Amino acid sequence: MSTSAKAVRFDEDTLWVDLADGRTIGAPLAWFPRLLHASPEQRAAVRISATGRGLHWEALDEDISVEGLLAGRGDQSRGALAAAE
Repeated sequence: MSTSAKAVRFDEDTLWVDLADGRTIGAPLAWFPRLLHASPEQRAAVRISATGRGLHWEALDEDISVEGLLAGRGDQSRGALAAAE
């Protein structure tokens, strides 16, 4: 199944993504250390890809796929593991 992101927002602990199919999915910011430690302004600087399948934060060097969120996967990079320790 493939769906696309339409909007991204945050609360104190969660990344929320509104999908084109009407669902909203959330993931804990703890899954994404760069977002967890970012300022609200840095978090707000998200770019949704043209297909809607990817989220990108240039200044944070963070990329998140909608597919990964739907599968329940957090940050898979080595840098994320070091930042979480």
